Amino acid sequence: MAKIPPPVAAVRMAVRRGLADLPEDALVLVACSGGADSLALASAARFSGRRVGLVTVDHGLQEGSERRARSVAAWARDAGFDPVRIETVSVAGLPGGPEAAARTARYAALASAATELGASAVVLGHTRDDQAETVLLALARGGGPRGLSGMPWRRGMFRRPLLDVARADTRKACAALGLAPWEDPHNTDPAYARSRVRASVLPVLVDALGTGVLANLSRTATLVAADNAALDELSAAALESVRSAAGLSVPALAGLLPAIRSRVLHRWARELGAPGGALAFGHVTTLEALVSGWRGQGPAHLPGGILVARRSDDLVRVDPAFIS
Repeated sequence: MAKIPPPVAAVRMAVRRGLADLPEDALVLVACSGGADSLALASAARFSGRRVGLVTVDHGLQEGSERRARSVAAWARDAGFDPVRIETVSVAGLPGGPEAAARTARYAALASAATELGASAVVLGHTRDDQAETVLLALARGGGPRGLSGMPWRRGMFRRPLLDVARADTRKACAALGLAPWEDPHNTDPAYARSRVRASVLPVLVDALGTGVLANLSRTATLVAADNAALDELSAAALESVRSAAGLSVPALAGLLPAIRSRVLHRWARELGAPGGALAFGHVTTLEALVSGWRGQGPAHLPGGILVARRSDDLVRVDPAFIS
């Protein structure tokens, strides 16, 4: 029996672990762009012996994107994937820059396809290198613990089984299997921050600190994510303990540890309707000042036109019409 090349074995083992909890007859969809990471992921998922389908998303942002999507779909059908879908999306009118808009449209299309097809999971090809880039970008942007926790292994139906696999290994796996990956020009376009980190920052870090720096950054994300999960659970209970008839009790909030209190305020702001994507550190800091830095200041302005003021010993939502 021919020996399985180590990179191929690494990808297959990661996929097997990532799907181990699913029923044997569950349908798994692979999100595949045709790049090395998602091709290696798709091949490993197909090798697992499970019911595996494939979805490729055409964002329409590059010349020839429709042709590329058809090529990926044709390969998938020949390889035995069933079902195979091409999802065509538009990023027009979506918030954020091109990357954020494309991501929003892509995840919506994948979720819709999974629901329609009755899939139990959608697997994504993000690697350890992607995780390291995410941590560095979050650090540069002051993302705090939530940002430093990186991409989760699992969120809802989405799974990322390759977060412990190096990008170099997905490329080697494709080479060993005779797969020809598509090279996305966006990955080398310096207009995108992630591309600049990939091309300039990570190589410098590896040169200065050794190849282990990528695994260490990824491991940091895993550790921080575990801490976040624990703090979020504590803050959910703490929020219930500080509720008052009017809103939130200031004395009760003041008795909480700062790390718990900030999460309580963030969670409450979301309850009031503040969009999570727009709720920033500064907004929570302004709420915090109503508790621990009270000087008779005016209300805190939250995204979505929400105002929160201190009234005696409570934080309460107030109607803008009654603010002079």
